[in-house]
Amino acid sequence: MKALPPSVLALVLALAPGCQKEEITTYRIPKEQHPAAKAAASAAPATAASPAPAGSDRANTAVATASGAPLAWTAPATWTAKPAGAMRKGSYAVKGDEGEADFAITAFPGDVGGDLANLNRWRGQLSLPALNQSDFAAATEHVDHNGLHMTVVDILGTGDKPQRILGAMIPHGGATWFFKLTGPAALVAREKPAFTAFLATIKPAAPAK
Repeated sequence: MKALPPSVLALVLALAPGCQKEEITTYRIPKEQHPAAKAAASAAPATAASPAPAGSDRANTAVATASGAPLAWTAPATWTAKPAGAMRKGSYAVKGDEGEADFAITAFPGDVGGDLANLNRWRGQLSLPALNQSDFAAATEHVDHNGLHMTVVDILGTGDKPQRILGAMIPHGGATWFFKLTGPAALVAREKPAFTAFLATIKPAAPAK
């Protein structure tokens, strides 16, 4: 029997009863993590996102929160304590007719890039441009309470409904502590005397018995 040409044979097979084209499905299988990498990940200490300056290449670096010498404070009676969470040493809600402000207390080892970098990080959160070192002195105030040196800032954002930040940076026990009140500008302005009084209560915590 004479063999059919390839083109004719293909046509016959295509028209043959019961012949159907198979549906091909593909799957993407996740790459298995190496056992050594799994072990390293499970053994790594808990970390928190680094408070690096906005735009810094350290913005996504993970650093451990400070676990050394603690500080103690007394919050205003009108501030409502909230769960501190993994990153915070303390957390409060400050409410008013103008809305709600957030008060956060955090601490990280070392100087976390220095006071200027930390100031510019906060400015970045309000969409403000970074300052130079020559502008730093005019943008900050220095106070001392209970043996602690505090760098205090007051940052006002822009826009129709501006936000405002009152913050203090305090070096203590090889770490830098950050006390930051953020919220509607009018509310934060009203709470500034309470914030200033709060700073005077911060002190090294008594040794645990």
